[in-house]
Amino acid sequence: MDVLVAKPTTHLVQSIEADEVRIRTLTTGRDVRLAARSNTLTVPTSGVAATYLQANLLILPSRYAADFRLLCARNPVPCPLIGESAETGAYGSIKSNIPGLPDSRILADADIRRDAPRYNVYHDAKLVKQGCLDITEEWTEDHVAFLVGCSFSFETALTVAGLTPRHTVLGRNVPMYRTNIPLCPAGVFTGSTYVVSMRSYKASDIEKVREITRGYNATHGEPIAWGWSALENLGIVDIDIPQWGDSPLTEDGRRLSEAKDSDDDVPVFWGCGVTPQEAVMVSGIKGTVMAHAPGHMLLLDCTNSDIA
Repeated sequence: MDVLVAKPTTHLVQSIEADEVRIRTLTTGRDVRLAARSNTLTVPTSGVAATYLQANLLILPSRYAADFRLLCARNPVPCPLIGESAETGAYGSIKSNIPGLPDSRILADADIRRDAPRYNVYHDAKLVKQGCLDITEEWTEDHVAFLVGCSFSFETALTVAGLTPRHTVLGRNVPMYRTNIPLCPAGVFTGSTYVVSMRSYKASDIEKVREITRGYNATHGEPIAWGWSALENLGIVDIDIPQWGDSPLTEDGRRLSEAKDSDDDVPVFWGCGVTPQEAVMVSGIKGTVMAHAPGHMLLLDCTNSDIA
């Protein structure tokens, strides 16, 4: 069956082009945060402010903070903990969890309630708001924010090596999938599984991709699986239907599944910082939890060279 793709209108093309020009002016983590705070940046952040660290965000009632720290410690690949609120209720100051990196290098001049382009809100472990522009109404003095590493952070190194991720080239969000790989449980966080992000590469480039990303342990490190056989091993039913992000495409715009017999488009999977949001939903914890909308990350003041 043929797939019909609607052609963008002239107005939409002009809008996208304007967004691209605006994004190119955002050269630091602080630039991105201020743009998100003013709602002039509301799109996914892959490729934005190259070299600056990007972070997943999870904000919990304080009674769950110790269990979440333990979850990250037991599952460092999908949940590498970069930092957390300097104290309960603090939305403008973060303490570092990276050895040798001072708190001041992580994040300054911040308002975590408004500095990601979009957010999700959960109540009693159920998603009640999706893609909202801020969480000022939901934040309380009892909340603790956690920053978890993001694989967008090593995409600059891949791009420098001539391995620019396809979703960045096409202006799409990275595809993310629920898997059958169990998380090591911690306190209230039990029964959940890894979430993975996917980027496709030529089979001949995968070893180079592994080598480049291996040094970024604070942002998920090297891939955990690759190849078409990995779908069955990970429990991914359909590569064309991710649970989060946009459907993956070939370079010429076809569904990725149509390249299954080709060595030019091989799926490669990394641990993903949406894993904590999945853990929240599975756990059934009570109260209000907030997070970034997948792909819409919080930009930090530290750079790749601080953690690689």
